[in-house]
Amino acid sequence: MSNPSLLILPGDGIGPEVMAEVRRVIDWFGDKRGLKFDVSEDLVGGCAYDAHGTPLTDETMAKAQEVDAVLLGAVGGPKYDKLDFSVKPERGLLRLRKEMDLYANLRPAQCFDALADFSSLKKDVVAGLDIMIIRELTSGVYFGEPRGIIKEGNERVGINTQRYTESEIARVARSAFEMARKRSNKVCSMEKANVMESGILWRDVVQEIHDAEYPDVELSHMYADAGAMQLTRWPKQFDVIVTDNLFGDLLSDLAAMLTGSLGMLPSASLGAPMANGRPKALYEPVHGSAPDIAGQGKANPIACILSFAMALRYSFDKGDEATRLEQAIEKVLAEGYRTADLLGEEGKQPVSTTEMGTAILAALDASL
Repeated sequence: MSNPSLLILPGDGIGPEVMAEVRRVIDWFGDKRGLKFDVSEDLVGGCAYDAHGTPLTDETMAKAQEVDAVLLGAVGGPKYDKLDFSVKPERGLLRLRKEMDLYANLRPAQCFDALADFSSLKKDVVAGLDIMIIRELTSGVYFGEPRGIIKEGNERVGINTQRYTESEIARVARSAFEMARKRSNKVCSMEKANVMESGILWRDVVQEIHDAEYPDVELSHMYADAGAMQLTRWPKQFDVIVTDNLFGDLLSDLAAMLTGSLGMLPSASLGAPMANGRPKALYEPVHGSAPDIAGQGKANPIACILSFAMALRYSFDKGDEATRLEQAIEKVLAEGYRTADLLGEEGKQPVSTTEMGTAILAALDASL
């Protein structure tokens, strides 16, 4: 039986640095736990444009379609700001999501006990926080037609179209209800049904799927702006939140900062099951390419390592090993290891990207 396959796309900025630590973790699981992966590596984003004149080649896209999971670092940077929109680094990531049909974006927001004081909210509001936002990823206003900038009379007009079909809403709703059954059996669906027809359809379809297929799951509906307010007031009232592409982008970034640092948060983008039963999947940290600190050893690798933990859980059915890795990270944080982004105390010396990776490997060794 062949090993599961993993395509690594480090990307730009700090992407290669944090991905190097993930490669060390992958090697550890192969050496110490017998979890061998067939790993290949390729280019995406600005580095792909530099090499090939496109942010994602057809060959790399074909590889992504064939492997069991894709792990991506980050894309973009100021050197690419003046490129035509069609070849900007971010278009490579969007192409991966669209052509792999990765319609369900899982964005956990978990606050490790050791970092509860690091949040801008009061400790009792965020301590123990563990919520999952599921964002529809391949439709909505980011992909709807017509779109563009046109001329009307003497001025320019920007056009983007919010568009959803029943089937697009239904499948992401099912993802949310299935996830809730593995957690606290509670889903809150967020939209703007008070002012948007797409929101009315969203609410109707989510309710219909619930009533017909998941009546055991507690379902509530909330306007997305009220949801943003409630996330900052008392986030622990939520478990699974399901929402559209635009609101999911905003709400998941808001939830990310409840935990104190974007450098701590992973994500998974899942599609339909392949022939082997595994969903098509892309895993990536929530943070960007952070070009201002690239190459300096300052980047926090934890979000990227946690993204690999999500791959262990959702693509490779290794939930116990994913928990082992998450607990190793929790142990390292409890022992006081901090990269620069997590440094709240003046005068305390941060650890480097590599030193954080080494500490996590040591904690994994201690778990055996």
